[in-house]
Amino acid sequence: MSKPKKKSSSRPPSVAAVKPRKSPVGGGKEANAVKPTADRPARRDLSHVRLSEEEARAFLDSKRGVRSIEEAGEWLTARGIDDVECITPDLAGVARGKMMPAKKFVGNTSLALPSALFMHTISGEYPEETGDFRYSPNDGDLKLMPDLSTLCRVPWESDPTAQVICDLVDQSGAAVGYTPRNVLKRVMALYENRGWKPVIAPEIEFYLVSKNVDPDYPLVPPIGRSGRQIQSGQSYSIGGVNEFDELIDDIYDYSDAQGLEIDTLIHEEGAAQLEINLRHGDPLELADQVFLFKRTIREAAMGQDIYATFMAKPIQGQPGSAMHIHQSVVDSRTGKNVFSNEDGTASELFYHFLGGMQKYVPGALIMMAPYVNSYRRLTHGMAAPTNCEWGFDNRTTAFRVPTSDPQARRVENRLPSSDTNPYLAIAASLACGYLGMVGAIAPSDPTDQTANEDGEIALPRGLLEAVAAFEAEEAFREVFSREFVGTYAGVKRGEHETFMQVISPWEREFLLLQV
Repeated sequence: MSKPKKKSSSRPPSVAAVKPRKSPVGGGKEANAVKPTADRPARRDLSHVRLSEEEARAFLDSKRGVRSIEEAGEWLTARGIDDVECITPDLAGVARGKMMPAKKFVGNTSLALPSALFMHTISGEYPEETGDFRYSPNDGDLKLMPDLSTLCRVPWESDPTAQVICDLVDQSGAAVGYTPRNVLKRVMALYENRGWKPVIAPEIEFYLVSKNVDPDYPLVPPIGRSGRQIQSGQSYSIGGVNEFDELIDDIYDYSDAQGLEIDTLIHEEGAAQLEINLRHGDPLELADQVFLFKRTIREAAMGQDIYATFMAKPIQGQPGSAMHIHQSVVDSRTGKNVFSNEDGTASELFYHFLGGMQKYVPGALIMMAPYVNSYRRLTHGMAAPTNCEWGFDNRTTAFRVPTSDPQARRVENRLPSSDTNPYLAIAASLACGYLGMVGAIAPSDPTDQTANEDGEIALPRGLLEAVAAFEAEEAFREVFSREFVGTYAGVKRGEHETFMQVISPWEREFLLLQV
């Protein structure tokens, strides 16, 4: 499908490279990234609220979301939409689903996907049953239930097309526990039952690379507008961003058309490595946005004849790509940040959240670093943390507490890599903090030292070790569900077996003629 005709842009390149198009949160990359007072429920049911005629029809101007299937029909008709993509993230975060004519979408059409679709590896293979990992005996259907609050355009399609993110339920209507969106909803419900509401803000790093049709060849940075490959060491460089100005224009245009809000965009340390920061808000809404942003950025790059990759470590010798998660928790009734006392000091719940992160994140790392390649990022001597330390404004720790006012007190989890499924990484991070809060787990003392300096790595060193740690933690069977733990662990073991069938260049270089 062809790329839409390029729009002209009056955006000054040197300004938009570091500022959002709308509603900035001032102060740079991370200032007040999670401000708990801005508690914006993403999925309120407003169907019972009496609205004026003007308010009731405002959905026709909305770029994102409607309240009912009737509104969806009017919304699609007003835009001349021909097709609707009904999509849902699989365990890897890949969009799976079905496309259908718009008139069928608003009719009484039942949508379903086979259950095994959510039990295969990233390479499309189906692992052997092991441990608690079991397939459905009949590979029965799971029903797709559209979340109409996510309905939006697909701006890169040549034909008028919309997309909607769907949940999955079984034939009885019960939520399917091993699907990513439902895992995150389950964790959020734990907070809700305690009268809390988590607030998060993700930061997503990715690389631009030249097209690579042969996987045996290393990835290289693309040619920018200067006619040269951009080099590393371009952190926060405006010139580095402007090398790909047309691509940035497309990302902004596509995002705006979908009602997705970018807070800031910067060039990172790696060669042609960029980072997008999103506004703080509801965890499920932000996971949806990351899911759509990844797709958007890849499509925008393809339109410029290059690739965008969210691999954790795509280029040897270059920094890895992370998905940092800023987290705070507010009181559901008052909206106040429970991490701060009335006098502005840090609360016990704040310290317990940190204690939970330190205790449980090593076991949940497989949900934040899901592939063999993910662990190439978590190595000594690189920028990524390899520890479970915490500190105030200390970027060498796994859990950083940025400088902020008391109402914006938050914890930044710096361990997740950008290859992660956003629903699962956010669920894992919040679950670890939750377990610390309810278990009153005390953290270690904060460190102001370079936490990675001693060379010790206090995390699982590879995929199988991470899977074993995940399965060994009994608390995860409660917060994520036993069904998810068994399914996810089985799939990850299967991916490792697939990886072991591949002979690497390192083996050919050092073993071929010497052993």
